[in-house]
Amino acid sequence: MLTASMIDAARSIEERIVALRRAIHAEPELGLETPMTLAKVRAELADLPLTWREGFSATGAVAVLKGAKPGKIALLRGDMDALPMQEKTGLPFASTIEGRMHACGHDTHTAMLAGAARILAERSEDVAGEVWFMFQPGEEGFHGARYMIEDGLLGGDNHGPLPDAAFALHIMPNAKHGVIAGKPGAMLAAADMFNITVKGRGGHASMPHDTRDPIPAAAAIVTSLQAMVTRRFSAEEATVVTVTRMDAGTAHNIIGDNALLRGTIRTLSAERRQAVRDAMRDVADGVAAAHGCSAEVEIIEGFPVTLNDPRAITLGEQIAREMGGEEGWHPMVHSLMGAEDFSYVLEKVPGAMFFLGVAEEGADWKSCCAIHSNRMMVDESVLPKGSAFLASCAMRFLEKGWE
Repeated sequence: MLTASMIDAARSIEERIVALRRAIHAEPELGLETPMTLAKVRAELADLPLTWREGFSATGAVAVLKGAKPGKIALLRGDMDALPMQEKTGLPFASTIEGRMHACGHDTHTAMLAGAARILAERSEDVAGEVWFMFQPGEEGFHGARYMIEDGLLGGDNHGPLPDAAFALHIMPNAKHGVIAGKPGAMLAAADMFNITVKGRGGHASMPHDTRDPIPAAAAIVTSLQAMVTRRFSAEEATVVTVTRMDAGTAHNIIGDNALLRGTIRTLSAERRQAVRDAMRDVADGVAAAHGCSAEVEIIEGFPVTLNDPRAITLGEQIAREMGGEEGWHPMVHSLMGAEDFSYVLEKVPGAMFFLGVAEEGADWKSCCAIHSNRMMVDESVLPKGSAFLASCAMRFLEKGWE
């Protein structure tokens, strides 16, 4: 069976996968510039028959494996950047760079992708078509996938053919050991940021009637936004508007001219995304005006919705069940309101992102630290399964398409 041979191949290179993960973990890089990480990947894969393409907007790279037979193109993606936070795991290979940590598992994603590249390169005679290995920086809010697409690394426009299918895997440290999960349609949300500036007229705090105090107006906008979500939009499609910061004033006896609200918007469709933006402007304008103030709403567009193709989910489910039996697959019922810039790839190419549980086997996985925790831990024994899963997705698609 294909998946059994992939698992065996992945187990045979487990030490290499883990070693690469630890090397990347110890020297985390941020944003769009991850040259040390890419260098580690290229050194690990230097003996393989891969053709490399690198971008100019960031340190993203695509390694191309050409099979012995003609066919379609399958893309596999792993992200490389870390987070600006101080690690507190106490691991012997913990971050050596102050204020940086691989707390979202991108070190494991990159290592598993490199493992998949080695597995498939050793089977290139059986590969019908091409496999593209997308090593991407800047996932943590920096739009790295979009830059790689704009650089032409994934084809399209005048840059050659786009891939025919795309797959990605994201670890979950507070999910059951070795279980793969996914769902068709919207799996992760679009994520936008907003700034609302409430403009009033400042003055002495002892004479508020002579001012147009922006703070009560801003506070009313906060509560009105929550009512907007629950009263203007159906609960059948999850919507989140969260105000995370409020800045106003300079001293205890001064009413300032302005107040600033900042926060995030999470939606699960392009239609809801636009409707929420429009409604927020209505609310901010109306509430501010009721307080004798005005409001300016700025939307900073983030990642789009991560939309999984049902055919890709069916393929991934088949492989997960072959690898782990009925318990090896968890069908997700609800979308998560987190966001992922693999969504940019899925706007261009049919495919899917899956989750892989990396809690220690037998652990109370629900109580494990989640991603973005500075104490997040990974059971590295799961990583070969991730490499085998990615390799199997590519091989299965190239062999049978969307059967």
